Amino acid sequence: MKTVAVANREGGVGKTACCVNLAAELGGRGWEVLLKDIGPQGNSTCAMGMDAKSLKKNMYHLLLDKAKPSEVVFETPWEGVWLVPATLDLAGAEVELAGIMSRETRLARHRNAFRDFDIAFIDCPPSLGLLTVNALVASDSLLVPIQCEYFALEGVGQLMRTVTLVRRYLNEEIELDGVVLTMYDSRTNLAKEVAEEVKAQFKKALFETIIPRNIRLSEAPSFGKPIYYYDPSSAGAKAFRDLAEEVAGRWLGKRL
Repeated sequence: MKTVAVANREGGVGKTACCVNLAAELGGRGWEVLLKDIGPQGNSTCAMGMDAKSLKKNMYHLLLDKAKPSEVVFETPWEGVWLVPATLDLAGAEVELAGIMSRETRLARHRNAFRDFDIAFIDCPPSLGLLTVNALVASDSLLVPIQCEYFALEGVGQLMRTVTLVRRYLNEEIELDGVVLTMYDSRTNLAKEVAEEVKAQFKKALFETIIPRNIRLSEAPSFGKPIYYYDPSSAGAKAFRDLAEEVAGRWLGKRL
């Protein structure tokens, strides 16, 4: 199974949108997809239309050895997509993990339990703490969404320093081999300048597809639906269809 951590130190850059909408797009086309929510806010959980409070076990219980992997995986309403949900319980997990041996590998040691899936996406919190480190240690690849705004690359540098340390000491396999531009507004010169700067810096890691600013894409999470199901004719849905095709070709070895 291919495992992709979706991370950026900055919040509001489209991490959850990438996780939820890529999962739905790939799942709807026949892949078996697992979405792991490791953010205390539970954004991916909510965006998938799942009520985490009604689920007895979640990511918190998995990390703290209070549940088996089979107890925290739930089928979503969307074809081919399964979820390890998150709740605010995770807010205290970093404190609890701090004194535990092998605290950085709590998620990684359960990878084999999820091997029946084709691909997994891990929605990381907007920080570089133990939760994000656990995601990086448990992943093969890193996907970084970058918002087309001023200071867009500020947090990426810090993230890359963390990735370098993780590769050196904990997971030599992880690679930054996915960068996607998000919230692109073609009407502004700033967005175009940021796009050119990102392209120059990340080269082959950058996906060709650019996710635009799109009202329907912004609305979808509040209805608990991926854009694939909320408004498949929208510009946002088309962008994620194109991105999913690139993802399948790069990480699953097959074009959609």
